[in-house]
Amino acid sequence: LRSPRFHSRISEGELQQPFKDELPTRQAQLSTLQNTEEFDVLVIGGGATGSGCALDAVTRNLKTALVERNDFSSGTSSRSTKLIHGGVRYLQKAIMKLDYEQYMMVKEALHERSNLLDIAPHLSAPLPIMLPVYKWWQLPYYWAGIKMYDLVAGVQCLKSSYVLSKKKALELFPMLKKDKLVGAIVYYDGQHNDARMNLAIALTAARHGAAMANYTEVVHLLKKTDAGTGKEKVCGARCRDVVTGNEFDVRAKCVINATGPFTDSLRKMDDVKNANICQPSAGVHIVIPGYYSPDNMGLLDPATSDGRVIFFLPWEKMTIAGTTDTPTEVTAHPIPMEEDINFILNEVRNYLSPDVEVRRGDVLAAWSGIRPLVTDPNSKDTQSICRNHIVHISDSGLVTIAGGKWTTYRSMAEETLDAAVSAHGLGGGPSKTVGLMLEGGKDWSPTMYIRLVQDYGLENEVAQHLAATYGGKAFEVAKMARVTGKRWPIVGKRLVSEFPYIESEVRYAVKEYACTAIDVIARRTRLGFLNVQAADEALPRIVEIMGKMLDWSEQKRTEELEAAKKFLYFEMGYRSRSEQLTNTSEITLDTQEVARYTKRFHKFDKDSKGFITTVDVQRVLQNIGVQIDENALHEILNEVDLNKNGQVELNEFLQLMSAVQKGQVSDNRLAILMKTAEESLDLRGPVSVDRSGGGV
Repeated sequence: LRSPRFHSRISEGELQQPFKDELPTRQAQLSTLQNTEEFDVLVIGGGATGSGCALDAVTRNLKTALVERNDFSSGTSSRSTKLIHGGVRYLQKAIMKLDYEQYMMVKEALHERSNLLDIAPHLSAPLPIMLPVYKWWQLPYYWAGIKMYDLVAGVQCLKSSYVLSKKKALELFPMLKKDKLVGAIVYYDGQHNDARMNLAIALTAARHGAAMANYTEVVHLLKKTDAGTGKEKVCGARCRDVVTGNEFDVRAKCVINATGPFTDSLRKMDDVKNANICQPSAGVHIVIPGYYSPDNMGLLDPATSDGRVIFFLPWEKMTIAGTTDTPTEVTAHPIPMEEDINFILNEVRNYLSPDVEVRRGDVLAAWSGIRPLVTDPNSKDTQSICRNHIVHISDSGLVTIAGGKWTTYRSMAEETLDAAVSAHGLGGGPSKTVGLMLEGGKDWSPTMYIRLVQDYGLENEVAQHLAATYGGKAFEVAKMARVTGKRWPIVGKRLVSEFPYIESEVRYAVKEYACTAIDVIARRTRLGFLNVQAADEALPRIVEIMGKMLDWSEQKRTEELEAAKKFLYFEMGYRSRSEQLTNTSEITLDTQEVARYTKRFHKFDKDSKGFITTVDVQRVLQNIGVQIDENALHEILNEVDLNKNGQVELNEFLQLMSAVQKGQVSDNRLAILMKTAEESLDLRGPVSVDRSGGGV
């Protein structure tokens, strides 16, 4: 499904792929890093830009290495809004301020958007985005701006934008607020699975022969004195394998700094006197259930209460809402803050119908990503910073690429390599990455999943997910799937019931350089980003499978499980979710409600002990013919047992019902279980005298 307009750049001669059939293992990659006398290019940073630089370099026939101290895409590249876009708001600024640079940036991004949809058709697709309009004068104003966006895209326009009447807008987006709505405008941008896209770029570079190693950090830069000028030049880096602690040198003619928010720390490693050029900004996103948005229609609010733009997009059958934009400190483990989550929820409430109750308890996951904005010394706030990029070469020859955005990773890499080739005299010819298919893209087709169902007996939803995640490589994942022993599906045991992720993906993830359980829940699958509780539930099985494959000791398995739980708790918003119900939670129920819930509680607490245990719940469930496993019951009660004494007191139950009523907690199993049990008991009621035959 490659677009013909991109053929010309790579049909000049097919590129060699030394590892077309089998990817080298991580161990083999480390061995190449240690035993190669000198690389042409060493890229530091395995995000979208770094991986893009490695792919650009290796396809120019340059001997290429890349090291990443964490996992590929573990930073900002996996925490984006998932859009492949030209930047509607940048075009607005370009027109309002007659800013040619901003205009050219949008034009370049629209070209890159088109290319990215072409080279990874399995991971990306066009997405219609609605702009609701609440004032008549805004309709022609927004329409003109969006039409301009289409015009700038030219032949690469995905689909033409169009205007909708109020009635039609509500048909397409029924949960939209009706009051004062005058109509809407729909335009198209691209959407992708960002972490998988980043991984596809890195794996494509590895297939072409680049030595790519995750969990390999730079300890310090290597330097040598230039005989001609007497100046010190960067000639490589001292690296450390984070998994084993083993240190080694990687020598290279050119070193590229593509470390995103950590750009300045590497620049200071080169020269302590270097001034900071990055102004990090935190963008928080939340994930809420899919029913908050239509299956295939996003929403953009161009003017929130404080002027920030909010997106509201369907993604992986869920809904993403974001993003905030606040100055922040650089950290490898950014944490979503409660005030940011509440800001997004409030904005969402502003444009959804009052019939739709937007509950805090519906936030299934939340994350924060640090945008490495390039500072403009004259700017006063983060929004006014142009998200363009800079390529800088230091006196010692260190090439730094900073700023930019996901969509333009490829053109940024091309520009970086052009500068590096020129400064270091590397040769290798022009860039060949326009139109170069990424991992899994070549053999993908929209109907490929049908073959997966027919050939392997996979569930329809699982087959669609595999095709959309691995493209042509989905057959390899299917081959690794174990037989279920059921009539259907024949193969493919799910990790958790409500998501299409299967156990063989964990095995395949190890082939894709996954080293930790976090790599699997966050980046090889996206479970941690979609639902923290589901990810938590899947963890023991993931650790078990990885432990067997990687020969982990019992201690290592425990450490992996704890590290992944900590990641979900802090970085994926589990903490702020669990803090909605604590033993200091306020009870805001009126007298009637307290009486109603106390009555419900006493249906379980038959002996009026003032608390209920699993035995009490089990007894009621038996009465209504329901069976629940004892371990599951312990878990259900433990969620509400706030003082962790093995029982749920009346006060704790009232705190739970108060939090449910306020929307702070949703889908609580004990609350639903007790309500259902009460309704069943009430329906049955006492047996009347006449029905029992008068007691005779």
